[in-house]
Amino acid sequence: MAATREVVTKSPLRHAWDRFRRNKLALGSLIFCGLLIIVALIAPLIAPFHYTDTDFDNMMVGPGVGGHLLGTDALGRDVFSRVLYGLRTALSVAFGAEVTALVLALIIGLLAGYVGGRLESGLMAGTDIMYAFPSYLFAVVLVTVLGRSIFALILAIGIASWVTQARLVRAQVLTLKQREYVEAARAMGASGFTIAVRYILPNAIGPILVTTSFGIPAAIGAEAGLALLGLGVEPPTPSWGGMISEGVRSLLSAPHLLLFPAALFALTLLAFTWVGDGLRDAFDASGDQR
Repeated sequence: MAATREVVTKSPLRHAWDRFRRNKLALGSLIFCGLLIIVALIAPLIAPFHYTDTDFDNMMVGPGVGGHLLGTDALGRDVFSRVLYGLRTALSVAFGAEVTALVLALIIGLLAGYVGGRLESGLMAGTDIMYAFPSYLFAVVLVTVLGRSIFALILAIGIASWVTQARLVRAQVLTLKQREYVEAARAMGASGFTIAVRYILPNAIGPILVTTSFGIPAAIGAEAGLALLGLGVEPPTPSWGGMISEGVRSLLSAPHLLLFPAALFALTLLAFTWVGDGLRDAFDASGDQR
């Protein structure tokens, strides 16, 4: 009896994952980002001190002095603990803001691209107005109005950064809604909502994932930038931007106050950016021919 060989057809997502894992830099960065998320989640368990605890006998001491792994700041607070809690602040704001931006972009992009007509014209006119307004300045205004809190930062950065993703979603919908499988679903009587969510959105997931992956480090940088302007979370909640600002003022007398938060901030931005680069290459099918 002749042996039969089963042909397994890989999905586009599986092809993308195969290309992504061949990129060692992107794969290593993804693992590093995963570790950062885990550390942020369990920060209260691994931080040796609470971020508000003060050690008046060891103020502004260097790494290793008085049981403080990375030293202390001007108030005697443990720098290592504050860096860990600052990581939690940065990732909470970044992921929260990106989810907010993504939800807005999906709603506006899907409606504009699929419904069309006057609704599309009105939504795109509003999008163009938002695009013309500097997003960072818009975030500053929103934080000033809403107050200095993690929730306010999430809303401000998210509302200020949905425009590019909305335009991308609309462009994807305009392309995909003319495909045969969408026409077939429409002929079978599927509702517009079903077609958009079940047939169009899954096939547009690649470019959306890429822009989202780049949006996370952008949100981390925006949170730190707002903190440098004095518009970050209210003290004593740690923020990398606030810690870097304090470190700059004490650069000559206590360089460790700048070195450690700035180093982790830079590594985090690079890791998420390299993940974004890897996703962009992974969803580029032409890379298989290169």
